[in-house]
Amino acid sequence: MATSAPTRPDADAGLIRAIGLGTATLFVIGSVIGSGIFLTTGVMAATIPSASLLLIAWMLGGLLALTGGLTYGEMGAMFPRSGGLYVFLREAYGPFIAFLYGWVALTVVLAGGIAAVAVGFAEYLSYFFPALSTGRVLVAVPMGLAPSGELTVSAGQIVAVAAIATLGAINYVGVRSGNLVNATLTVAKVAGLAALPVMALAVQRVEPSLTPVVPPDLARPAAAFGIAMIAVLWTYESWYFITFAAGEVKDPQRTLPLALLFGILALIAIYVTVNIAYLYSLRIDEMQGVTRIAERAATALVGGWGATFVALTVVISTFGCNAPAILAGSRLLFAMATDRLFFAVAGKIHPVYRTPHVAIVGLTAWSSILALSGTYEQLFTYVMFASILFNVAGGVAVFRLRATQPDRPRPYRVWGYPVVPALFILGSIVFVLNTLVERPVESVAELKLMTLGLPVYWY
Repeated sequence: MATSAPTRPDADAGLIRAIGLGTATLFVIGSVIGSGIFLTTGVMAATIPSASLLLIAWMLGGLLALTGGLTYGEMGAMFPRSGGLYVFLREAYGPFIAFLYGWVALTVVLAGGIAAVAVGFAEYLSYFFPALSTGRVLVAVPMGLAPSGELTVSAGQIVAVAAIATLGAINYVGVRSGNLVNATLTVAKVAGLAALPVMALAVQRVEPSLTPVVPPDLARPAAAFGIAMIAVLWTYESWYFITFAAGEVKDPQRTLPLALLFGILALIAIYVTVNIAYLYSLRIDEMQGVTRIAERAATALVGGWGATFVALTVVISTFGCNAPAILAGSRLLFAMATDRLFFAVAGKIHPVYRTPHVAIVGLTAWSSILALSGTYEQLFTYVMFASILFNVAGGVAVFRLRATQPDRPRPYRVWGYPVVPALFILGSIVFVLNTLVERPVESVAELKLMTLGLPVYWY
């Protein structure tokens, strides 16, 4: 007997199923490839100065995402409606846990991810327009609660807000327009990324040293590896966004599992190949602490024009990454509203564009506020702790649903059950604990934010 509260399976009736397998796969890829692959490897190298450990981290993060994709594929095929993980948690545990996820996702995980990527977009756009840099402060307001004693707004943050608003408008006027923009930009940024391995293959500036795997002078290697994995998981984050848009996917019972599988496999291949290119471009000591690692690698290989090409690719990539993110996040807000777990107005569908327009405006506005509030690294640390925490609950949900809803049709059953979902749960638990230990301030702050959702739920 099912334990979940009643849902409204007809809530998506006003939406248009316009996303096929090809564009759904591009949705998975486009959701994930944003700024992370261009920015995080240098930061990771400062923590784990080992070519082997860097590649292991990127492969391990991809495999964890793949186990999650296979697991979520089963539940996505079972419940092909808007909302994704929120729907899975509601069916498995009831409305309370689902609301807490939706609350955290909308306040930090999804909106914070959109904000972080938009700030990354602004950072790289300033390569071409220095006056738009995040380092150029436009407004400084004294505020005792701020860490520096004042609240600042930079030109780059204004650019980030403008980018979010533009993509919100594109999604507002129809799922087809948002889907087309995502598909076009995804193809462009994958093509741009492919240029890095080609450059490295042609020049091969350095020969990476793969041994020793663990440098003898690396203190607390397990903890250091765990910290580096936060950046990896952030860069793979969003692989499940396609499930939020299930209400607009054609033949979702078949399309969702296949799109997750094909998309994540493509991501693993792309990320590992690009990191190999970095290792053939720069020595580990040259990579350590470098934020714009892709730009530095291209410059080392082919000079200034390579850096310009990479910067343009990142601008396209980061701008395009938020197109599916806004689509996915607004559908979560829409699903909560139609289940009466959020303000009913967010469940309205535009009579002409057939989109949840109020939800799109609400998510766009809140993401813009977050873009004005923090730095890139602060934002993705907050995002990752909450995201991985609920991934644990999502992994357990597939076991619970097998027990509580054994007779419900399952067009796709997760491959390797129960091992694959168990690995997803175990890996997620390890990284939740590591983040709690190594980033306690951000982690505790996120837990506090979660408790703030309790009075909202009761209301």
